[in-house]
Amino acid sequence: MGMLKEFKEFAMKGNLIDIAVGFVMGAAFNKVVSGFIDGMVMPAIGMMTSGVDFNNMKYFLQHGTAEVKDAAGAIVTPAVAEVAISYGAFITTLINFIVVAFVVFMIVKAVNKTKKEEPAPAPAGPTDDQKLLMEIRDALKK
Repeated sequence: MGMLKEFKEFAMKGNLIDIAVGFVMGAAFNKVVSGFIDGMVMPAIGMMTSGVDFNNMKYFLQHGTAEVKDAAGAIVTPAVAEVAISYGAFITTLINFIVVAFVVFMIVKAVNKTKKEEPAPAPAGPTDDQKLLMEIRDALKK
């Protein structure tokens, strides 16, 4: 029973709840950014690059072919799956990442600006050795 109680205390700590809320907000924010990039930015970039659709940009390692059947319906040549590196989707994802990273940077920068600077700690008083040396100095001055 001790482990269950320990887990409950861990799960109810403020930091864990904050992380969970941040995770949910991050997932929702990611959908917003993906919608913005896919629906507004990439079409504009495609238009600037003479109508290139980044989602269809691929480097083919092996072109796919459909299966070929004879008149009786028997398969003469089996289908071959397409093997391609979809670098266009990677470019879109990279742009998503850059936008999210920039927004997070701006949020952190704004939060850091609003934090109050803590005053410098007061200097510590003299140690016992320093007090003794000051007494000796004052005694020698007399």
